[in-house]
Amino acid sequence: MSTPGRAFITGISGQDGSYLAERLLEEGVEVHALAHELEPLPDLPGVELHRGDLTDIDRVRALLLDLAPEEVYNLAAISSVARSWEEPDLTAQVNGLAAGGLLESARQVQDKHDRQVRFVQASSAEIFGDPDRSPQDESTAVRPVNPYGAAKAFAHLLVDVYRRRGLHAVSAILYNHESPRRPTQFVTRKITSTVAAIVHGDAETLTLGNLDARRDWGWAPDYVDALVRAARADQACDYVVATGVAHSVRDFVAAAFGRTGITDWKPLVSVDPGLVRPADPTELVGDPTLARERLGWSPSVGFDELVGRMVDADLARLNRPAGSSGSGRTRS
Repeated sequence: MSTPGRAFITGISGQDGSYLAERLLEEGVEVHALAHELEPLPDLPGVELHRGDLTDIDRVRALLLDLAPEEVYNLAAISSVARSWEEPDLTAQVNGLAAGGLLESARQVQDKHDRQVRFVQASSAEIFGDPDRSPQDESTAVRPVNPYGAAKAFAHLLVDVYRRRGLHAVSAILYNHESPRRPTQFVTRKITSTVAAIVHGDAETLTLGNLDARRDWGWAPDYVDALVRAARADQACDYVVATGVAHSVRDFVAAAFGRTGITDWKPLVSVDPGLVRPADPTELVGDPTLARERLGWSPSVGFDELVGRMVDADLARLNRPAGSSGSGRTRS
């Protein structure tokens, strides 16, 4: 497929949305994005921002029918598993029902303009929940264990429904992926920002929940590259996007402190049982074979370097003069 003329992105103020917008703009694509009505507008020169709420399906549909994009990337979501337990109803609406509305909108654009629209749903490894095998691939049973995963599973299954109706629809099953743009409410940024604060003398300890939980962590720009490749592939199908290697939260902590030269970090870390999730998969690790074989995709940044880049960025933020801007695009 040639480079599209126009693309539409939801979730533009999050980590992946900013990287994706930058990638498309570099390619010369006209980028339009939905910015939530209650959030500050992200600083993304070159992106045409449209105020709205993804759950207002009729309004978003009218916008999409007017813009008639060739590619649609749905990245918007209640992106925190912990928040999904606090607001399960909203999570179902945003992560599930609104995604379904966007799929139908893309299909209507395709029918109205009689040309193909390519749709990419940012799914999550949380749809597998408590998997029956490891690593997981595209054929692994969908069995979520939290409201976030359940809502994502609904959208994931709808992708196949719309693919059968002729839409080039892809569900990219993204495993954990990080960068300095990750918001601090995520455990990875909490770790790297607190380690930086400890080194800087602004904090004394790092408090976490389950140190034994294991995840497959990758570099966010790599995963955005997979989204674009999936959108433009000749055949629409679902892809697991992962590194194939799992690490524990403890490994992440050790790598973060190690970047600063601290090897004896255990006295600096405490565990709060109250931070353990009600239902938390012990290990999620993906098999990216299909993405490698069909998309030519592979991760470019290893685990230690990923963690190190995040620590370096948080140290740099603390070393900036007071009042300077250094928070980056970290809203979800």
